[in-house]
Amino acid sequence: MQKHLIRNFSIIAHIDHGKSTLADRLLEYTGAVDKREFREQMLDAMDLERERGITIKASAVRLSYNAKDGITYELNLIDTPGHVDFTYEVSKSLAACEGALLVVDASQGVEAQTVANLYMAMEHNLNIIPVINKIDLASANPQRVKEQISDILKLSPEDIILASAKEGIGTEEILENIVKKIPAPQGERKNPLQALIFDSTFNVYKGAISYVRVVNGYIKPGMKVKMMSSGKTYEVAEVGILNPKDVAMEELDCGEVGYLNCNIKEVQSIVIGDTFTDFSCPAETPLPGYRKFQPMVFCGIYPVNNKDFPQLREAMEKLRLNDASFVYEPETSVQAGFGFRCGFLGLLHMEIVQERLEREYGLNLILTVPNVAYKAVRKGGAVIELDSPAKFPKSQQVDHFEEPFIRAFMMIPAQNIGEIMELAQSRRGKYLSTEYLSQDTAKILYELPLSEVIVDFYDKIKSLTRGYGSLDYELIGYRPTDLAKLDILINGKVCDALSSVVHKEKAQFKGRRLVEKMKELVPRQLFEVVIQASIDAQIIARASVRPLKKHVTGKCYGGDITRKRKLWEKQKAGKKRMKQFGNVQIPQEAFIAALKI
Repeated sequence: MQKHLIRNFSIIAHIDHGKSTLADRLLEYTGAVDKREFREQMLDAMDLERERGITIKASAVRLSYNAKDGITYELNLIDTPGHVDFTYEVSKSLAACEGALLVVDASQGVEAQTVANLYMAMEHNLNIIPVINKIDLASANPQRVKEQISDILKLSPEDIILASAKEGIGTEEILENIVKKIPAPQGERKNPLQALIFDSTFNVYKGAISYVRVVNGYIKPGMKVKMMSSGKTYEVAEVGILNPKDVAMEELDCGEVGYLNCNIKEVQSIVIGDTFTDFSCPAETPLPGYRKFQPMVFCGIYPVNNKDFPQLREAMEKLRLNDASFVYEPETSVQAGFGFRCGFLGLLHMEIVQERLEREYGLNLILTVPNVAYKAVRKGGAVIELDSPAKFPKSQQVDHFEEPFIRAFMMIPAQNIGEIMELAQSRRGKYLSTEYLSQDTAKILYELPLSEVIVDFYDKIKSLTRGYGSLDYELIGYRPTDLAKLDILINGKVCDALSSVVHKEKAQFKGRRLVEKMKELVPRQLFEVVIQASIDAQIIARASVRPLKKHVTGKCYGGDITRKRKLWEKQKAGKKRMKQFGNVQIPQEAFIAALKI
């Protein structure tokens, strides 16, 4: 395909604004998928995506479109997720495109993630085509949303396309705008090869497969290529396009998007954002790649059965290939054994990784209490990063602690301002400003500790605003704070899997809640189980799980009372000994309950 007939574009939107449905209509209209093979959410390949109705992974597909001018164009669509936890997937997709469709729900209007995704697209200098979707809904108000797009996003009202992805309205107009308004890719075939790796996956038979955008030069089977970051060289076994299934091709030319197979068996060799170049005629510099995303939430992941540890390590290597924003390192726990300390972009990201590990690799896992990465500044000035409660130093060694703060952008209905401000204040928030974007929509800015936001803050906003509120945030740095390590003791032994780092103000409350929940979930034993919460060796909460009773004197009938007393004393001594040496098995439900507090 000639380069001037290629268009590379992405679809960006807030979660649940209809990206996947619009992608389905584009696939149908251009005939990329046979009607017999078509299904809803065609580009959402994972069962998890289909069940939850959200896009988790960016996915690419090539469309062939016969435009009104009689010319056939090659359109490379890269679908993106909408949730704030998958921002890294969006940034990867945008780096491989020249334009983007910005989809806005006709009833929900412009939301926080809409604005964030637009700014991200503008940073990549992409041409934006605004689309108002779901105009067929009874609650749709396209005129109000048009005004929002022109006022908030500063996009021209004349450029806005009205569409309904469900009904197929506006599909042709969208395709015509893609052809006319999105420029053809830059670069030349005669230049040295530069191919950006924007994603990768693992195939049992073929090894690690890279998804690439060819910026300069071309790739074909038999070529020897080199990775510019590691210097490793490979021979190209196969190249092809995604249509949406893999289709082998003779070559991938300049400006095209496709896959590259070099039979790479070591999954660590593929680095997202790296550049492939020709070994015989290498490019002078690699492509810019991607900025590194810092993990926001940390937790420990352990196999229920320690024999599964090698399988878990292999599964994490393969998952990391498919999700570069997920990081991990080995760690050990007294209770849980060998496992990994993992970093995620948010709580939903953590939940998705856990489900993928369990479903795709057949693992049974335990997750520890999630926490953010704090900093401890020692009296000598040395700084320790606390991404795990196990690293928490003694208070007498520390000058002060620091915790990460974010700037939160909340777009909400004007009638809910009071409730949302009250919620933010209860989470140690600092009010910055309120801006009325329209008569019934307001944008509130707050500075908040990240630890107060990661668990259920977004859910609370959605609940208070009946689903109309939205949240986006950016990390603004670390600030001094007052922290404590909360330990849970089971019969005097610290259960390190339930330890967490908390703000001192909330330590008492969280400790009591945890102890009450553990009392409900820890199964009764033949001896009393004492559950305690402590801070700096000081017990702040306590509960007991009563022992199971055994009627040892049931066989005694008649005779002297001393006979029964002997049996009771013998039982008491046995229970005391059992309490000293007995182990309490904590069920997985207890760890899950701890996550929710």
